[in-house]
Amino acid sequence: MRIDLHNHTTRCNHAKGSMESYIKRAIELGIDIYGFSEHAPMDFDKEYRLKFEEMKDYEKEVKSLQEKYKDRIEIVLGYEVDYLKGYIDQRVINTKVDYFIGSVHFLGTWGFDNPEFNSEYSKRNIDDIWHEYFRNIKEMAQTGYFDIVGHLDLIKVFNFLPKKDIRSIATPALKAIKKSNMVIELNSAGLRKPCKEVYPAPSLLEVAYELDIPITFSSDAHAIGQVGFKYDEVRELAKKIGFNKAVTFKQRQQQLVTF
Repeated sequence: MRIDLHNHTTRCNHAKGSMESYIKRAIELGIDIYGFSEHAPMDFDKEYRLKFEEMKDYEKEVKSLQEKYKDRIEIVLGYEVDYLKGYIDQRVINTKVDYFIGSVHFLGTWGFDNPEFNSEYSKRNIDDIWHEYFRNIKEMAQTGYFDIVGHLDLIKVFNFLPKKDIRSIATPALKAIKKSNMVIELNSAGLRKPCKEVYPAPSLLEVAYELDIPITFSSDAHAIGQVGFKYDEVRELAKKIGFNKAVTFKQRQQQLVTF
């Protein structure tokens, strides 16, 4: 069974194509379960996300597509929520959805995955940056708000890698993820980025396997051509490490399927 749970719409202001066109492409690719997980609104970095007043229309359109294509594909509803202290909004967290993806895109006010601001890396100690990032991932897991960890090691996006062993930096966060009963996505978007590697790195995926943390699959599509991106390659990586089941969600409940 093919799953793709992390995908966006034009409502985030940096994606292209109608929601229906994404679904049609997913059907063409033989995807069985497709999830929309738009960037949830918050009172920070507003131009790159859904607006609060658009939430109902977004959810309504997903539900309309669910009904229209119910005999051809299962469509699930989610949000990708930025974990940023002081900006977690209960209007989002209390929304009834199938799942929430929790992601870290900011260290303080620094949008570290935005190429406009990557000069900041040269101003800081790289190991300190990685430790701060994974402290945020750990804290995010400990909130209990989220179901999936978005692109676990996004901090590697521009190939600014730590001198320390990445596993030693990330393991406390992974243990918090396990304790919080969260799922890690294998996000193929990293293969389209300068790091040229799936999120998370194979070494971190091995630690997740050792900790018995479940996985799911995501293409993080912001364009039609990115739907299901390199799914077979990512699936084979998961199988090589030892995984043979993945998680989908219905009303915040995990459902295991064989892939």
